[in-house]
Amino acid sequence: MKIVFLDAKSIGEDIDLSAYDALGEVIKYDFSTAEEAAVRSVDADVLVLNKVEVNEKTIGNASHLKLVCVTATGTNNLDKAYLEKRGIAWRNVAGYSTESVAQHTFAMLFYLLEKLPYYDRYVKDEKYIGDKMFTHFDKHFGELAKMTWGIIGLGNIGRRVADIAKAFGCRVIYYSTSGRNSQPGYERVSFEELLKESDIVSVHAPLDENTLDMMNKEAFHQMKKTAIFLNLGRGPIVVEEDLAEALEQGEVAAAGLDVLRVEPMSPENPLRRIKDSEKLLITPHIAWASVEARTRLMEIICGQIQEFFSNGSPES
Repeated sequence: MKIVFLDAKSIGEDIDLSAYDALGEVIKYDFSTAEEAAVRSVDADVLVLNKVEVNEKTIGNASHLKLVCVTATGTNNLDKAYLEKRGIAWRNVAGYSTESVAQHTFAMLFYLLEKLPYYDRYVKDEKYIGDKMFTHFDKHFGELAKMTWGIIGLGNIGRRVADIAKAFGCRVIYYSTSGRNSQPGYERVSFEELLKESDIVSVHAPLDENTLDMMNKEAFHQMKKTAIFLNLGRGPIVVEEDLAEALEQGEVAAAGLDVLRVEPMSPENPLRRIKDSEKLLITPHIAWASVEARTRLMEIICGQIQEFFSNGSPES
């Protein structure tokens, strides 16, 4: 069996992948363009990839290919109709990053809620040295307890965030983006109600026809001016120009984003013009990437490959 990693750098060089060597020949490429993927996939039985597009252009000559493994939950990069036509199986992984993303959600929240950029800068600028009082609280912040936290998308990650928010004393409400998701024990509300009532709005939804551009000018206008907005779902859920304007005009207090419409960040991204870290925190799609989550992810995929070929799938 020949296993080809097309963008191994997206997993990280600190993760032990030696278990794959027991499955067959393993070849790793840091990154692959569509043209490179077309060449590198030719003799592969298994492709392991994250963002590389899988379609007739990239795997059209891969005559031995039997399985495509995506090192993520989202599979928008797969031409599933073409894979089905070719009889090529595919696998993705769900649930591996729940704890990591939930943790990062709260890291972003507290950074913004407690005005930590200001207080860190205050001390490092040496303004606290020789200050008149033992305390300095010019930037005010409130307690998370009793705040209303609105969650868009109550899947595994959304539910974990909800549980932690409840532990802090929040009232938690949620909006089902599909309109079909009812979760016992959680308060389901309309989209408009969630926006109007929430002190914190966090997005943990997939990208689909229901969520594309849902956080737009109208949505931000309905939010409290004191609200904090967090997106840990998918970048295109947010209209970035509308968010930039909402932050500039004070329609929302602050925003934390771990995902953008174009990644890596585009030079044309309108959020570039907001340099105030108290208003905007952007991290480079790292919420999923704790060491434990990445290790778990690759262990699951290794198991998927073993299971696929041990269940009678044709060998190379």
